[in-house]
Amino acid sequence: MPPRLYGGTERVVSYVTEELVRRGHEVTLFAAGDSKTQANLVPGCREALRLLGKPELGCSLQLAMLAEVFESARDRFDIVHSHIDYWSFPFASLTGVPAVSTMHGRLDIPELHPVYNRFSNAAVVSISDSQRAPLADLNWVATVHHGIPRNLLRFNERRGDYLAFIGRISPEKGIDVAIDVALRSGVPLKIAAKVDAVDREYFAEVIEPRIEPPMIEYIGEIDDVQKSDFLGGALALLFTIDWPEPFGLAMIEALACGTPVIARPCGAVPEVIKAGVTGFIAREVDELVAAVGKIDSIPRARCRREFEERFTSEVMVAKYERVYYRLIGLDAIEPAFETQTAAVGR
Repeated sequence: MPPRLYGGTERVVSYVTEELVRRGHEVTLFAAGDSKTQANLVPGCREALRLLGKPELGCSLQLAMLAEVFESARDRFDIVHSHIDYWSFPFASLTGVPAVSTMHGRLDIPELHPVYNRFSNAAVVSISDSQRAPLADLNWVATVHHGIPRNLLRFNERRGDYLAFIGRISPEKGIDVAIDVALRSGVPLKIAAKVDAVDREYFAEVIEPRIEPPMIEYIGEIDDVQKSDFLGGALALLFTIDWPEPFGLAMIEALACGTPVIARPCGAVPEVIKAGVTGFIAREVDELVAAVGKIDSIPRARCRREFEERFTSEVMVAKYERVYYRLIGLDAIEPAFETQTAAVGR
């Protein structure tokens, strides 16, 4: 925490942790040992497993980590905030320590619904209202949209001359549609994305043959330092997803740079992007191409202002504070004092 390259959930956990510390709370972060944090760090493993090439060990090591969290929680923490989906549910139900879990992933997998239904009393937070739809009857205590530090990314008031795609290359992310839009509109596309092992065949057979610089350029993964130039230098971000995206951190990263977003109306997109204000929302390629043609009508300063008003880490954590206070029975008190918080990361 935070991840050196790709990792939306891990970034958000880091942003929540550091903002809680900044606001005067005492926080213990359970995460990889090479994490960078102002909180008290308790390592669940020596280094981030993905960078070690051993992501398959994650679930096993998380069990040990969760046991450590909840075995000592009653004496150490006012509340436990988990970011590892349903894994914390049985621990919380057995120990009785106030706990809340932010759901970061998709919930439309019916085969997993029995797990959620078994622990339907567990307090959960959605990262968008749309994310809740497949499991609307869970104990949802709030929707908290993601936020990022106000000064993490630079605002760029000048429009760029290329379209940007950032994140992960996979069929549901719609990179093939983004390429179609670029070719049809005549505006170059730059792709900054990782390719997971499961998607390498898709990349090699479907996407790689279409990469022809300078019109379609593949850059690979980039870090936060590079994002300001990459996103800030773009004419627009293409967010051409074809799945129920729970949130979409890339959209608010673009807005922070002043870059409008052209997206398909899937998942949380209509909750994040205001059509005609911070970008355009369209489903078909023809409509997306038309949006590129009128993107100059979106003021970049308006995009940045929308980010500052709705999607900073301060806004996000203020909402989480209210959740914490409510769950530990202090909801009538203004959030201006310390709590002992355990943040369970990946």
